[in-house]
Formats: sequence, structure tokens, C-alpha cells
Amino acid sequence: MSEQSVGRAASASERVETNTVPTSATVDRVGLDTDSLVPRESGSTSGRRIVIIGGGMAAARLVEGLVARGLGPQTTVLAEEQHVPYNRILLSAVLEGTHRPGALALREKQWYADRGVDLRLNSLVVDIHRDTKTVELADRTRVPYDAVVLATGAIPTLPPIRGVVRMDGSMDPRVQAFRSLDDCARLLDTLRDNPRIPRSAVIVGGGLLGLQVSRALAVRGIETEIVEGRDHLLSSQVDASAGKVLKRSMAKLGTQVYLGARATRLTEEGLKLDNGYTLETDLVVLTAGGRPRANLARRAELTVNRGIVVDDQLRSVDDPDVYAIGDCAEHNATVTGFVSPAWEQAGVLADVLAGNQAAYEGHRVVARLRATDLDVCVLGEPENETGEVVEIANPVKGTHRKLVVRDGRIVAGALVGDLSRVGLITQAFDRQTVLGEHEAGQLLLPEPSSSGSGIPQLPDDAEVCACAGVSAGRIRACRSLEDVRDSTRATTGCGGCAPTVRQLLATRPSGSQLNASQISASQISNGQLSVEGTTS
Repeated sequence: MSEQSVGRAASASERVETNTVPTSATVDRVGLDTDSLVPRESGSTSGRRIVIIGGGMAAARLVEGLVARGLGPQTTVLAEEQHVPYNRILLSAVLEGTHRPGALALREKQWYADRGVDLRLNSLVVDIHRDTKTVELADRTRVPYDAVVLATGAIPTLPPIRGVVRMDGSMDPRVQAFRSLDDCARLLDTLRDNPRIPRSAVIVGGGLLGLQVSRALAVRGIETEIVEGRDHLLSSQVDASAGKVLKRSMAKLGTQVYLGARATRLTEEGLKLDNGYTLETDLVVLTAGGRPRANLARRAELTVNRGIVVDDQLRSVDDPDVYAIGDCAEHNATVTGFVSPAWEQAGVLADVLAGNQAAYEGHRVVARLRATDLDVCVLGEPENETGEVVEIANPVKGTHRKLVVRDGRIVAGALVGDLSRVGLITQAFDRQTVLGEHEAGQLLLPEPSSSGSGIPQLPDDAEVCACAGVSAGRIRACRSLEDVRDSTRATTGCGGCAPTVRQLLATRPSGSQLNASQISASQISNGQLSVEGTTS
């Protein structure tokens, strides 16, 4: 077998890595509006055929970048799902009932057609033939490429729980995954159409997605329980003290949390744990993480560690015509799993494919989970970074704020229960501002009551939307939330910036202030839980 060949033919079950577990059934960083952009001058890319494998948030942002650079007519998108690319982060809003499924679309199907983009839905790619530079679909048709981009995202991890998968290979009907719009639809069907509507649910996994799903089900009146194998919630992002605050917040929603316990077997009686407990339940939702979806890359003999290994131009280290972005990509031994770095990678790659000089140098990740009763912001990796720790906690009020400072700069942090100063803290973190001796501690103090939310204090150049790289000044220049969405793309990613955006619009200078009807007309709801999670 030559270095460029894919190798022997394989059966569909052998070579296809689907996006679900078995079931019972840097222009973009500044948020430019691609509807009004005049294509920029680029390198020699005329007629170059660009094929994008995947229809997630990373792929959608890459398409916007290519359209902005005049490459729409040269672009083909092969999306496995039947839906146009949508905002996966807001799936819990659909589950909760605050959003319609159709409202999650990042762009309407006609938008792609109007810009010459060949968007093909229900198109499962089974092979990349590097020797002939073609992509093979499940129906055996082949699509030629000059550059192919893997934006295949991640697939959910199936915990080793006996009884979840039955002898015939199907999933126990009580078990659901939650990663796609189809997963969400199946779960909603279970809640609506099942003759025995679930009264209780166990969520396996106490990470961001687990909290998100648990809250959505609790809002629907379902008794929820979370099983987390580690000693506290969000153990990959926050410390034990913050985890305790989160556990109390979940208890207020009526959610029981089992820590340091693992689900071992699903029986007729319920879900058995390794601590001897059996949880009687009508529904089990799996949210125990995911892994890069890299099977196509492996079959094409590309280097894969945790993800598809790429260089600073997001190019495979094995083939100059193969690229990868988002959850499936590994850059500098890091797989991000968040929307903001995926979108930044998309912006860099759009420049590279247009023949411009660009490089991805990594990204400072800010993860947000926000609702009226559950607020979390995580900057970087506070549990892995070393430095001086500045920490303020108030268990009575349910708040915990922690910053890790090294050489005067914030290198990581976690805020739970009070995000009133998150804009200023995020700005200092993102820009690596050198703080004075006591400034880190001052940033953790609650906002003085006289200044309200503190939002007007944000300077115009402060970053408000980490996903799209949008500043406070650009938000203030908009006249409505719809204007913000269309012209900057803020609020279309993790949604964590939505409260700040609303407050910035409401506090614009006299004469340009929005009225209440304009604000309430937005599709962004006050109580909506949003989390920047796995997206591509």
C-alpha cells in the first residue's frame, strides 16, 4: 500500500464512524458580516475545489469565512445530518422548551445556495482517497477535491455500563444520548409520546453537558439525578469548593447528585451503582464526554493521536491538501472541544485556503454556563495551572470566585454564582494584562451596588463575545439584538454573552437607547441555560 492510498475496501460498519451511539430507533474573530462583505484580494486560488466534511459549528464558520473571501462557489459541504448547520450549544434550550428546533439554524439553506455553496445534507463520507484526491460517500459517489477539510467533530463516549446495549446491538429504550438535534428530537419524543411518560431521569456525567441536560429536564418537572464518577461536579474545570457550590445549586432545582460513584449495570429495577445503590429511573441520559471523530483520518493513514494532528495552518502533518478544525483536530497536543477556538481555527483556515498568510497559535478558552439559577464561567484550566491563587467564597450566597495569577497575569480562573464582573476579568485574561499587586483580588469583589451590573464600565475595546471576538464598542454600535447577531455573530455561539449584550444595548447613550419591546423581542431568553461545549 502506497503512502497516499487509503488501503483495502471495507464494509460500511467497519469504516464508518457515525456521530451517534446506538439508538433504539482572522476575519471571523472580529465577527464581520459576510452578507455585506466585498471579497478580498487573495492568493492564487481560482477554481480550487474545497470540500468540507462535516456540518457542525466549525464547518459553518469556515463556510462564512470562505464566502467572505469570494470562495463560496468553489466550496462543497458534505453534512451527515439532515439539518443545516445549527447551534449545538442551544440544544438544551430546545429540550427545555424555550427554543424551537428550527431556531437553532446558523444560516438558512437558501443562504448557502445564494452564495454558490454546494451544501449536501444526508451525505455520509466513508473514505478519503488521497491518491486520487476524491471523497467517497456511502452511496459510492465520489467528490473530487483540491483541498479537503475534516470538521467531523466528536462522538459521545459510551460508558462501560452493562445492559445499556442489548444483545442485538440496539440501545435499551430507556437510554438516550444527547449530542445532536436528532438526539434531542428522540428525547423529546420519549417525553411526549411515551405511554409511560418518564417521571425520573438519571444523567450519567457531571460535566457541563450533564448540568445542562439535568436542568432542562428539571424545568420540565422530571425528577433528576446526576451520577458523577469523580469527587465533585465540573471536576475538569473547577476545584472541590466550587463543586460544592454547584451541588447546592443543583439541589435547589431538586436534583440529587451522587459523587464518586459509577454506574455499572442497567437492569429492570434501575441503574446500579458501584456503591451499592440502585436508582429507579424511567430514563438514562448519557453525557459522559466525547472523543475526536477521527476514523476517516485513520483510514486515510493520517497521523492521529487524540485528534487529527495539524500544524499552525491547520494542515495535516502528512498531507498538504488535508486540513482539520474543531473538535476532531489536535494542535500542539491540544484538543479544544469548545466553540471559540473552533471558530478561530475556521477564520485562520479560511485565510490559508484563500492564499493569505495566517497561523493558528492556540486560544485562551472561556467556557460559560449561565441561567437565572446557575452561573459558571471557567477561564483556561484552573485545576492545571500553577501560580498565586486568589480566592473568595461565600457558601451562604452560593458564590465561589477564584483566579490563578502568574507574573501578574491571570492564567486561569473559575467564577461560580456571581458573574457581575466577568467582562472585566475575561478582558484581563484574554489580553494577558499585567495587574497591580491587589488588582486580582479587587476584580473578585462584588460589583458595588451603586454601579448596578457594572456593564457600562466596560471599555469599548473590551471583548464581550469570546466566540466571535466582538468588543463592547461594536455591541454599543448596534441598534438591536438582531443587528448584533447579523453584523457581529455575537450571541450565536455559546450564548454566554447574551446577558452582557442585552445590558450594553439597554445602557447605550441617551437618544439611542433601545426600548423594552426591542429587547424582549429577542430570541435570547433571560433564563436560558447556555454552555460553550463540544460543537463542531
